[in-house]
Amino acid sequence: MQRLEGLGAMGLFLRPVAAGFGWGVALRRIAYRRGWFKVRRLATPVVSLGNLTVGGSGKTPLLAFTARKLAARGWKPGILTRGYGRQSQSPCVVLEPAPDRQPDPRESGDEPALLAQKLPNVPIVVSADRYKGGRLAEERFPVDVLLLDDGFQHLALARDVDIVLMDATEDWSAQSLLPAGRLREPYSALERAHLIVLTRLELGAASGLEDFVRGINPRAKVFHCSTRLSGLREISNGENIPLESILPRPVAAFCGVGNPEAFFADLTKWGFRQVDQMRFRDHHVYDRKDVEGLARRAHEKHARALITTEKDAMNLPSRLESQIPILSCVIEAEIEEAEEFVEAIVSRLGPRRSGASHTRDS
Repeated sequence: MQRLEGLGAMGLFLRPVAAGFGWGVALRRIAYRRGWFKVRRLATPVVSLGNLTVGGSGKTPLLAFTARKLAARGWKPGILTRGYGRQSQSPCVVLEPAPDRQPDPRESGDEPALLAQKLPNVPIVVSADRYKGGRLAEERFPVDVLLLDDGFQHLALARDVDIVLMDATEDWSAQSLLPAGRLREPYSALERAHLIVLTRLELGAASGLEDFVRGINPRAKVFHCSTRLSGLREISNGENIPLESILPRPVAAFCGVGNPEAFFADLTKWGFRQVDQMRFRDHHVYDRKDVEGLARRAHEKHARALITTEKDAMNLPSRLESQIPILSCVIEAEIEEAEEFVEAIVSRLGPRRSGASHTRDS
């Protein structure tokens, strides 16, 4: 699936619709600010990680990074997420901590399933109603901070820290509101952010974007984040594959993520020799025909392996049969100012409250 870029002929046609969308966003924000819509508060402090656009901005690796850093400081984090793309009709899915947990991504969603593997000791509650999910997390687990996944526009739940990610590979000067573009809110929404993280700096420059951000919200602290390749894993058996055994060989890349071009660009930067690139819709669930088609194209291009993202690995068939190895890139987020980033969060949380057992509305 190709990403929406700028305003073409269709974008011009959608301008009036985008203007209406903008009015709706503004009215919704006013309704929450004036109390027409209720904002509910949990007993446990909430840290939201989100962005201004639809599609990927490197949020899942940064969420895992934040959870690990807070845990290293003695906090007991939990995660609240909606679980986009999940097929289960259950209003709430709880992923309890376990060293070897392997949740079904069809039930929980691909990103919660991936986070569950990366963070085996962190409870994860999947629910569209993040307040009810937060109450459940407080009742069942000794959490003292809750990380709200993709929460910047979820105004119904009060938060103590709002973190907004800005992808350095995006052309922010050319973005438009939905449906003409990819913006969920106008740029002025950045005024609500406490911390702003510029992501994918391994692929894009920070200076112009940082000036742009500071011009809108000079009070927010700005941090710089890159994506690092930490390893390769063969999906069929979970084995770690030495990077040096793959880099010299031609590979065929595929993904179903919000920003496929960033993934392909990362592969090039990491030294992979790509002979084919295949794009699918975000959160695409692969079936056997997809895998057969991928293997056939890779064979036609004389590729020695198929390579994809960890999120896509969650969406491949559980019993994977392929004539060619399928590898996932294990990636980690790296913030240049890591300790300052964690301190900026902790300073807004106040003293730890172990095992919150009650909730409150505001």
